[in-house]
Amino acid sequence: MRRYLIVLALAAGIGAGSTAYWITADGTRHASGGVVEAGEPSAGGREVNAVQLAARPFDSATLRRAVDTYIQKRPGKAGVMVTDLRTGMSFGENEKGRFVSASIMKVDILSSLLLQRQRDGRGLTGGERALAGTMIRQSDNSAANALYSAAGDGPGVADTNKAFGLRHTKPFHTSWGSSLTSPADQVRLLTNLASDASPLEPRARRYVLGLMGSVLDEQAWGISAAARPGEKVALKNGWTPVRHQGHGWAINSIGRITGHDHDFLIAVCSGDSPTMGAGVSTVEHIAEMVVDAMRASHQ
Repeated sequence: MRRYLIVLALAAGIGAGSTAYWITADGTRHASGGVVEAGEPSAGGREVNAVQLAARPFDSATLRRAVDTYIQKRPGKAGVMVTDLRTGMSFGENEKGRFVSASIMKVDILSSLLLQRQRDGRGLTGGERALAGTMIRQSDNSAANALYSAAGDGPGVADTNKAFGLRHTKPFHTSWGSSLTSPADQVRLLTNLASDASPLEPRARRYVLGLMGSVLDEQAWGISAAARPGEKVALKNGWTPVRHQGHGWAINSIGRITGHDHDFLIAVCSGDSPTMGAGVSTVEHIAEMVVDAMRASHQ
């Protein structure tokens, strides 16, 4: 599992005293007043050879076969969706498959509550901002319980998700971690955090992405495996043993990798992994495979 350096920086957010972080791969210190995210590269073990793909256009069919072959060799199931906002390129494999959300649902909870408050002409309270920071940065479940309730539990979030254009996400009434979602829906949600076409105001979008760029060191695995030195990543991971909706572990990772030439929105979901480690390896490798291939086609 990769390790990251968390660097405190001032960033624009909702309410006074908002903070965000960069998590950098090279140990260099950075600060920013805008959206603050994090980045870290990963080496080796690529299923798709970037050098071989660099000289030809993006071949989604070949990549889909490679990803599917890899998933078939792994224990459990998985799905992926990636969109590059700079190039307009997208790729998905089992992207409409439904997976137990675990803690990636916390991004939906916060985004939904922010949109509800925006419609009411008010922002989060100081207590809610504190809970939001704990929920996203530390993945605190008690904070998520409180904010899920404030957002109207499953029915409230489901109603807000209509404005976000989510199609496959089913928020459970009170048990947010048992909600079902798809990689495609998670990229739609991320698009609502990255696009001016979102119903969310810019400062709300910056706020959520800033929190996603400041997760604890030990929780900065997942889609960050596909980042390169100097790139920024905002992410949220989810992990839980499953008993009533399958077996083994649900391991998910969603987020944004921003660099000079690319702006990737990535969601990788998995289920039925025998261990958390196996699920993390699956999610990270799939993220690397897809992002490497999409990078190579535009080098």
